[in-house]
Amino acid sequence: MRIDVVTLFPAIFDGYLTQSLLHKAIVRGLVDIQRHDLRDWAQNVPHRKVDDRPFGGGPGMLIQVEPTVSCVRDIESEILSQGELPPIRKILLTPQGKRFDQRLAEDLATSERVMLLCGRYEGFDQRVHDILEPEEISVGDFVLNGGEVAAMTIIDAVVRLIPGVLGDENSHQDDSFSRGNRLLEFPQYTRPREFEGHFVPEVLLSGDHAAIAAWRAEQTQIRTRARRSDLLDEPT
Repeated sequence: MRIDVVTLFPAIFDGYLTQSLLHKAIVRGLVDIQRHDLRDWAQNVPHRKVDDRPFGGGPGMLIQVEPTVSCVRDIESEILSQGELPPIRKILLTPQGKRFDQRLAEDLATSERVMLLCGRYEGFDQRVHDILEPEEISVGDFVLNGGEVAAMTIIDAVVRLIPGVLGDENSHQDDSFSRGNRLLEFPQYTRPREFEGHFVPEVLLSGDHAAIAAWRAEQTQIRTRARRSDLLDEPT
């Protein structure tokens, strides 16, 4: 998979891309993440300015349509120059977008090319949405300073689903929300068996796999009902 990130602050990703499983996936060639500084497409070359005040007034600044469309089209042209490759799945990160969830992460993980457009300030000129027609995605009902952290969230959720990234291919199967599962994951324990008066449940030490599976299923229901009862009412 290749992921192109369009951002005003590419250096934000410096540390993130060099750590843990993501870095290993990049080194092994399982994912290729390319950053594109939107200022490289600025029309105002001396100052590399890509934002301006909104028509009609109001606070804040908007990212301009010209550099954004030019940037995306140049990336798409690069793909075409390499031959027959899958089209880019363009995603614009915005609080007004569709809510990102595990199902969408699983869907994106099947794509070969993904582009993440990171907004800043008051967002993009509406013509960016109209011309490029990207999918609009939100990571939650809150506002961030920019789309970079949201992009990292999507990258993290998607890349771990690519075959070969995790050491154990089955390790994400029981994750909360995975494989259409709408329930929260059961509690888990490791050594020591006792710490400050808190003990590992005996059933987990029994070796009885059927009993363990039943306990985990029960705990999943209990945890979901206590923390996210709304999930129990949603269709699977």
